[in-house]
Amino acid sequence: MKFLFTFLLVVICSTSSYTQEDTYVKGTVIDLSTDQPIDRVNIVNLNQVIGTSTDEEGNFEIKAQLNDTLHLSYLGYKSIKVRVTNDWLKFGETKIGMTELALALEEVVVKQLKLTGYLEIDVKQVPIKSNYRYSISGLSNRGYEAGNRRPNAVSKVLGAIFNPADFLHNVFGKKPRELRKLKKMKEDDVIRNELASRFDREMLMVLLQVDRFDLDEIVNQCNYSKDFIQAANDLQILDAISECYEEYKVLNRDKAGRF
Repeated sequence: MKFLFTFLLVVICSTSSYTQEDTYVKGTVIDLSTDQPIDRVNIVNLNQVIGTSTDEEGNFEIKAQLNDTLHLSYLGYKSIKVRVTNDWLKFGETKIGMTELALALEEVVVKQLKLTGYLEIDVKQVPIKSNYRYSISGLSNRGYEAGNRRPNAVSKVLGAIFNPADFLHNVFGKKPRELRKLKKMKEDDVIRNELASRFDREMLMVLLQVDRFDLDEIVNQCNYSKDFIQAANDLQILDAISECYEEYKVLNRDKAGRF
């Protein structure tokens, strides 16, 4: 009898665990002002670091558990967070409304060049910015971007190797889950595709739980140039942070092994 009770308990626990791991929620995203469905809305489960998007009818389905938070974003609309509730899991579907943002063009400042009409003179006025990345012996990754090629560039690279992850640790040290999210974000194709088309850093800030200043400072401390930080898309920023941290772990492990 005792054996039967134990067996039933194991079966119930296993069934419960399996059910919990495979629960999904469905929904339809609409424009609150028109009640029309919005297609291609990006949806990310911030807890499980998986993503999806709405279809032409505004419908979506995503793996989620109780109290997971979904982040919804779409160009021209205010991003929102929605928590997964018992009712949502029980009834299966819900409607989520998004509000359109007023779009405003930022002021663009154009620096005028004083041209003389002589090509040899005028061409020298055009700023040329070349950033070089140095490969590091013993590392499989591409190395560090060190800015302009100058005599101190290599020493700048070597100095940066041991410093950036200290900053990363200071930022994420009390939030180790955020560091684990780096790997998950790189593995999810939906998230990667979405990040490749974005330049606003919003999703990165939400997923990593840092503000814009800290995000830029992390990449800067990893010795990437201002040109890269300003021009890179969100996926490139993600890869830069991840690569920087992975290289640090390799070097730090080798350093620890020598003592």
